[in-house]
Amino acid sequence: FVQLDRTERIKNCQDPEFCRKLVVDYYFEKVQKLKFGVYDIDNKTVDLSDDDYLGGIECTLGQVSSSVFTRPLELKQGKPAGKGIITISAEEIKDTRVLYLEIEARNLDKKDFLGKSDPFLEFHRQSDAGTWQLVYRSEVIKNNLNPSWKKFSVPLQTFCGGDFNKPIKVQCADYDSDGSHDLIGSFETNVAQLQRAGDGSPVEFECIHPEKKQKKKSYKNSGIVRIKSCKIETEYSFLDYIMGGCQINFTVGVDFTGSNGDPKSPDSLHYISPDGINEYLVAIWSVGSVVQDYDTDKLFPAFGFGAQVPPSWQVSHEFALNFNPSNPYCQGVQGIVDAYRQILPQIRLYGPTNFSPIINHVARFAANAAQQGTASQYFILLIITDGEITDLDQTRQAIVNASKLPMSIIIVGVGEADFRAMEFLDGDNGVLQSLTGEVAARDIVQFVPFRQFRNAPREALSQTVLAEVPKQLVSYYKWQGWPP
Repeated sequence: FVQLDRTERIKNCQDPEFCRKLVVDYYFEKVQKLKFGVYDIDNKTVDLSDDDYLGGIECTLGQVSSSVFTRPLELKQGKPAGKGIITISAEEIKDTRVLYLEIEARNLDKKDFLGKSDPFLEFHRQSDAGTWQLVYRSEVIKNNLNPSWKKFSVPLQTFCGGDFNKPIKVQCADYDSDGSHDLIGSFETNVAQLQRAGDGSPVEFECIHPEKKQKKKSYKNSGIVRIKSCKIETEYSFLDYIMGGCQINFTVGVDFTGSNGDPKSPDSLHYISPDGINEYLVAIWSVGSVVQDYDTDKLFPAFGFGAQVPPSWQVSHEFALNFNPSNPYCQGVQGIVDAYRQILPQIRLYGPTNFSPIINHVARFAANAAQQGTASQYFILLIITDGEITDLDQTRQAIVNASKLPMSIIIVGVGEADFRAMEFLDGDNGVLQSLTGEVAARDIVQFVPFRQFRNAPREALSQTVLAEVPKQLVSYYKWQGWPP
């Protein structure tokens, strides 16, 4: 099993209702086994091995896709985990529009004995069976009876199933860290009503606490919730951009530093085995063969770095694999492979391992493409390396700069080196920053250690390596506001 996604964490709660939706690709023709695991998290690490496992279930996507699916949690097959049960409801995404809402409230009831209230909002939609399903939970605003929440977005499919008249229940509650949140008040509405908000004319709702209303004749409300704006926008997919003519430009950078070992020696990472392959070649093939379908001219620039190159034997950190600097393009993935095989005996592996020159090289092309102001060109740089990076600070800066451009960087680590520096560049455990503290505009680096895929089918490597690229491409064009 590989982790696809996880929900938000809910503090101090025995009966949590998660609002974060997990999206899974559905293949009708495959049996897709799924595993849902529930964990108690009391620390800051991303890793789950140091958290308490509360139980889980295994099922297939077909089982959960039909209706609401409820099962007792098990510690392992056939061994129940106490009284816990899990309920999963699934639906197909048919509507790709997204609802954007901006909401504030005023004169909310004071619920805390010492402070004011710590209000947050929950939105529930009515299911066909008449039950309420949580679709969104806002952040908590501390100690404030007139809060203004951050603008947020919810897929229209999740929010109302695309039905603008479906009842939506909005609850405003006072957050307590022990999990005993107090209801301030609630109201019912639908998307059709919410849509009237905008252009300086908000839509207002009275927040009503049912018990207070019953007890007091003079009760008016527990505050006013105000929808400042409500917009519906189309969310474009990777395929929308590709079908709209966006070209993927694929560039390869190959590490020819001394730490790889002498290519003539069988223990070198550049040693080509009797059957004609090594890890560098497998990585080029796996990734390139998928990417080349998205590029019409199939001409790929390919570079090496960290070697002494003839005739002057100067160390170079961006030399063309075909030794033609004015035209570094190779014809298809086969062309890259041929160029790599031809150049190996002609260069001297050297050092140091500098990534920034080749990242900046591709970034210059991406910057030119970005100036056109259209979603027409996207750049993918594949760096294959044994991982001993020497210009980490310059590389961090180069990646932060590139994060503002239409490009993604894939790093495949070959060999047995310590890849901690590469994992740091990946930015999955926190946003990458440059030395000066400048933060990456988006996450554009995907690092994959080859050793995890040695015995896996070849497509497993390309699937993992390219998993984040569609999201990265869409996130760039969305950030720029460029439609396909």
